[in-house]
Amino acid sequence: MTGKERIAQTMRHRTPDRVPVMCQLSCGHYNLNGGYKPHEIWYETEAFADACVKLARRYAFDGIHVVLAGRPPNYLDNVVSIREAEDGEWLTWRNGDRTFMPWDDMPHHYPADTSKPPRADFDTFDPDRDFSFLDDYLGYVWNVLFHIQDISGKPDHGPLRAGFVPEYMFRAFDMVKERAGQDLSIHGSIYSPFSHYIELFGAQGALTGLLTDPPKAHAILDRLTDNCLAWALALAARGPEAIDHSSAFVANPFLSRRLYQEFVVPYEGRVNAALKAVGCIVYTHSCGRIADRLDLLAETGTQGIDTLDPPPLGDCDLGVAKRDFGDRMFLKGNMNSVALLDYQTREEVLAEATRALTSGKPGAGYILSTACSVAPRVQPWKLELLAPLADELGRY
Repeated sequence: MTGKERIAQTMRHRTPDRVPVMCQLSCGHYNLNGGYKPHEIWYETEAFADACVKLARRYAFDGIHVVLAGRPPNYLDNVVSIREAEDGEWLTWRNGDRTFMPWDDMPHHYPADTSKPPRADFDTFDPDRDFSFLDDYLGYVWNVLFHIQDISGKPDHGPLRAGFVPEYMFRAFDMVKERAGQDLSIHGSIYSPFSHYIELFGAQGALTGLLTDPPKAHAILDRLTDNCLAWALALAARGPEAIDHSSAFVANPFLSRRLYQEFVVPYEGRVNAALKAVGCIVYTHSCGRIADRLDLLAETGTQGIDTLDPPPLGDCDLGVAKRDFGDRMFLKGNMNSVALLDYQTREEVLAEATRALTSGKPGAGYILSTACSVAPRVQPWKLELLAPLADELGRY
């Protein structure tokens, strides 16, 4: 079987030839091991796509999770200088903004104009009016992560809204899919409505708003869901084998089970239902302690669960999750991502991978993976052990 076939069978609860292997790599891991500098990984779509395919081949993964959206062609023409420092790169943009690109982490952006607020204020935000001004909030994910501005510093598009996604944002997915050929399973990535909600207001303001004004929080989440659907459905039309629905900030004790049920389930459910209606497989990426809400996660209509963090960061027992939910959702992850960073010997890595593999393998429906993203400084040799182990112990 090809990797694409292997993962397709697994996601549909059919039995492949062996357990597939597919880890999500952090941006820092791409920076250190992809053959490009951080600013190239982040801002040159061609470099990022090449690194995705290169590392997937090196690790013999069965698929690739495309974690970044595309950038406009020649976007780095907006940079006037790049200075290397001991801990990373400093980019200066034509509009005076500066971006620090660590060698092993995500970028940190410092705007020249600091008059705009970093986050929206929940108390004064009007969901009927202020969605036209999302670009005013410098800390909101679509500004910080994508940093889409023209050389004058003015946004080159309005806030993401239903039915409108700039074409260049698909470039990363399209390039990876084209360069990977026909044997790998290529997955797209979206952020959940609640993730956008946290990014828009910051953790403290967002969580306080859930308690002080639930109707307003629901109205905001409803609008954010429309935005998520615009990106999700447009991405689904590009032909991914699946879409990863990233749902951070929803684990215990950060978010209670009651608040998860009220403010996460209905909105993720809308997104998942829309994707399934167009024939796209969707699965949910949630980190941390989620064992007490796997049943609620299943209520969102997701078709799979990614991460399943084991103790101490999480509380998920893969065998129990498999027993209770394996007939409803495929499972991916459960290898201890932090321990993998710390392991020094081949035997330690193989023991951790074997534990997850043997728990997830019975009855199929399991993808061998680290629980969360592979940390930047995990040595490549550790990941190179996973596919051979699946060939040896993961056969059906």
